[in-house]
Order: sequence, then C-alpha cells, then structure tokens
Amino acid sequence: MKPTTLSAHISNFLSHYLGCQRGLSPNTIKAYRDVIVLLLRYCRDKKGLAIERLELQHLDAELIDNFLAYLQNERGCSIRTINQRLAVIHAFFRYVQVEEPDHMLQCQRIIAIPLRRFARKEVGYLSRDYLAALLAQPDLSQPAGRRDAVLLSVLYDTGARVQEIIDMTPGDVRLEAPAQIRILGKGQKVRVVPLMENTVRLLRQYIDENALALPEHFDQPLFRNRQGNRLTRGGVRYILLKHLKKAQECQTTFTQKVTPHTLRHTKAMHLVEAGVSLDIVRDFLGHADIQTTELYARANLEMKRAAIAKISPTPVPDVPKWKENKTLLEWLQQL
Repeated sequence: MKPTTLSAHISNFLSHYLGCQRGLSPNTIKAYRDVIVLLLRYCRDKKGLAIERLELQHLDAELIDNFLAYLQNERGCSIRTINQRLAVIHAFFRYVQVEEPDHMLQCQRIIAIPLRRFARKEVGYLSRDYLAALLAQPDLSQPAGRRDAVLLSVLYDTGARVQEIIDMTPGDVRLEAPAQIRILGKGQKVRVVPLMENTVRLLRQYIDENALALPEHFDQPLFRNRQGNRLTRGGVRYILLKHLKKAQECQTTFTQKVTPHTLRHTKAMHLVEAGVSLDIVRDFLGHADIQTTELYARANLEMKRAAIAKISPTPVPDVPKWKENKTLLEWLQQL
C-alpha cells in the first residue's frame, strides 16, 4: 500500500522537524507523539476511519472540534489538558501549511480554533520553615540518605526541572569558586547557575564518596538508583514524597501538596522575595519568555504585604450624612 501524505507529514514532523529544526527535548517530542496517537485513535475508533487510509483532508476543523469535545466529555480531561492537546495540533498544522500550501485554508481554520479559558491556579511553593523541614529529613548516616540530601538540595538550589536533574553529570559540576553547575534545559539550551555553600559542601562529599571526580565518570549520571542506573522521573518523585511524609509527621501543619516542580517554584519565589530582578530570575530558570517569570511576582504574597505596609494609612474624611443635607433632599424629591 502506498503511504499517505498524512503519514509522511506525521513521521517527518516527529522525527525531524521537532528535534532538528525546533530543538525540542526527547520528552517533549514524546508528549507531541502521544497527542497525535490519541487523535489517530479517535479517528479510528469514533469516526471509523482506517488509519492506513487517513488523508490530510480528513482532519478538518470540524473533526478537531469534535475531538476536543470527546476529550472533555468522554475522557474527562481538564481545560488545561485540552489546551495542551490543542497546542500540539496547532503546531502540527502550522508545519503542514508550509509543506502543503494547497491545504493552507484548512490548516488555518484549525489553527484559528481558540484555546479555552480557565482560572489559573496560584503558584504553589514552600515557606522557608517547610523547606528547611523537608531538607532535614534524609538520614546522612546512610549512603542513600546522603544521595537524597544532595538531590533535594540541588533540586532547590538550582531551580532545575526534573529532567534537567536526571540529565546532570559530574562533568557539569564545578566546585571551585565560583561554584556553579551547568544545566541542559529545554530546546537544548545550556545555562549556568551558581551554587550555595551548603550545597557545595554536600556535593563535594557526595562526589568524593562515589569517586565521581574521576575523568571516566564525567559523562555518567550524577544521581543514580540502587542498581547504578540513572534516576527516572518517577524515582525522583518517590524520593521527594518519601521525605515529605517524614516532614509532615514531624510538623502536623505541613499538609501542602508537593511535587519536584514545587521546589523550582519555591526557589523562584525566594529569589523574587529577595529583590532579584525578573530578568535574572528568567535566565536562572531558563524561561524563554519573561511573562512566565512574571507569574511569580504576581503570586508573591510577601511582596504584596510589604508594598501595602509601605503605604501610610489614608485618613478617612468626616463625610456629612446625606440625610442632613436639606438642599440634596429637596433636589431628590423633585426627581
């Protein structure tokens, strides 16, 4: 059977365009792939279209609208998830309209489907007391505990994403002054962030204990599991939740939901609280757009309280009662 035009575009979009031209990470490409797989299964199972015979003209704006309704009504997806799926579809048809100008009108009708509005949640982050309670939980008398202490400290200190932590190698770490760590972020962009003294001390002990300073280990994972393999995203989450549970047992008021990304939010909020400019925070976190960084400034309660405290109390004037104003009463009665 001759391959369809749609199959050729999907293959090139996933295997070449996203990775080579846009420089997206493997995990992001997998997320794009999963959305396209979901769309193809919808066409097969709900529309009765054989995938091997699916052509580009079958994917019109009406089908995409029905697909989004299917995600919401039958799969119970949230608005945020639906928007993420739609963003992937938009990206695919922006690519297709260049490759297939004959289908430009069809593509632009799909691209014109708007994202759905939703109420954004407040940025979740830890107070300094809760952060200290969490970081104090790993048992430093055990090798696994020492690894966990370094992992959580680096996760907070660098504000790194989970995948960035997983991809770190000993060769990325510089412990000599000025201590810093190199992070490979989204879009294969590299940024360098400084390390605080406590994190440097923990890292130095951890690297010496595991002989990671040897040149042959420079490209090996910085953090490993018990089998000596690279940690997974699930592994990092498990380590965090294990120590979070201990911290909540020690502090009964510590009931906040925490994920590895919460430590990234926490670092960003602490930088903003310290008066660091948003431009520097953006570069520190590796944001492509400063509008993403501005979310932390808007969500920072301490900054709002400080701003209100600087305002002197406004004197309240002694406003006369309107019932005592006879001229006003006469005018009102004439209406």
